[in-house]
Amino acid sequence: MNRRVVVTGIGLVCGSGNTKEEVWANLLAGRSGVAPIARFDASNFPVRIASEVKNFDPLKFIEKKEVKKMDIFIHFAIAAAQEAMDDSGLPIPQDQAYRVGSYIGSGIGGFGTIEREHEKFMKGGPGRISPFFIPASIVNLAAGQVSIRFGAKGPNSATCTACSSGAHAIGDSFRIIQRGEADAMICGGAEAGITPMGVGGFAAMRALSTRNDQPQIASRPFDADRDGFVIGEGAGILILEELEHALSRGAKIYAEMVGYGMSSDAFHITQPSEEGDGAVRVMENAIRDAGVQPHEVDYINAHGTSTYYNDKIETYAIKKVFGDSAYSIPVSSTKSMMGHLLGAAGGVEAGVISLVLCNQVMPPTVNYEKPDPDCDLDYVPNTARRARVHYALSNSFGFGGTNAALLMRQYERDGKPASGNNKPPGSGG
Repeated sequence: MNRRVVVTGIGLVCGSGNTKEEVWANLLAGRSGVAPIARFDASNFPVRIASEVKNFDPLKFIEKKEVKKMDIFIHFAIAAAQEAMDDSGLPIPQDQAYRVGSYIGSGIGGFGTIEREHEKFMKGGPGRISPFFIPASIVNLAAGQVSIRFGAKGPNSATCTACSSGAHAIGDSFRIIQRGEADAMICGGAEAGITPMGVGGFAAMRALSTRNDQPQIASRPFDADRDGFVIGEGAGILILEELEHALSRGAKIYAEMVGYGMSSDAFHITQPSEEGDGAVRVMENAIRDAGVQPHEVDYINAHGTSTYYNDKIETYAIKKVFGDSAYSIPVSSTKSMMGHLLGAAGGVEAGVISLVLCNQVMPPTVNYEKPDPDCDLDYVPNTARRARVHYALSNSFGFGGTNAALLMRQYERDGKPASGNNKPPGSGG
């Protein structure tokens, strides 16, 4: 029998805030983190807006001499992991360190470091390249640095599956604990793709919103006037823990993870199929894995990117999976406020559904003003909503047709919500 797995810690860093409390409060208030790009001069770019992490100081988490040895995506991962570990209170005694692992995904890794070091090479030759270039930029060093920081000697891995990276890292960690290969995992996603090449590349694909003069209303999932996604950055890290291990130390429990689905579109490098085949199967796989029926799902945190094809096809896929009940299931896209964090999106959004289940309130989809006839579900428009949420699903879809879905439920003990999880709806996480 598979072991039960629960969420005991959450760490969030994104354009909506530098802690889970800040992020959660801003999401419930419907406040957007999108603003003009400040990290570099974007004046000659067709896209000049993003959801950047603001007022972030890596020195709060990392020694000064170590900061330059890591790309910003690693800074974000360490900050979110530290918050999650502090939140969880998870001890890692030396004789049990091999029972705790680190699994953190990223879609791009150290893009900013790669750009900087390439510029140094072009100007001064190979002798100008930093000896820390490689360990600062490769995708798995977020997981590696977190593992070193906390002395976690168990499974240490990283996913690089585009916008599904964070969700895959959490789902794979769920499986590792289920199988008994670890008792706890520090897992999620981290990304720092708001760089000249990152923004320029997505802009060249015409994937980004060009509402440069109206940044806070630029990300508008499911709205008829959407014109592309807004790039975001940050990290979302969860502490997943085997249930009895968590109970034995009196840990607070946010939610229980019960289902994980994976699938591939096998269709196109960037677009979903018109039938939403991969999205349909990944949701069905997660629901089947949890052993529940589709109508039992009470809330969906959609991939909801604010692009024409994603929103239309995800809506179609939800209707195909849930049938008539699709119209009664609230669906929201928190990307409307925090932007699209690429490989970190699934990690942050898994934290969001954990908080939804804990607090029994759903964040809205903001900027939903003009309904699209092809997007006709309940998108929790513009205002957070209190509701009974027993099961919550999070979707993540990535370039290359790679998909992940995570299903969690409200943690219950003896048929009742656990004492730490019955806060009044709308309260903080």
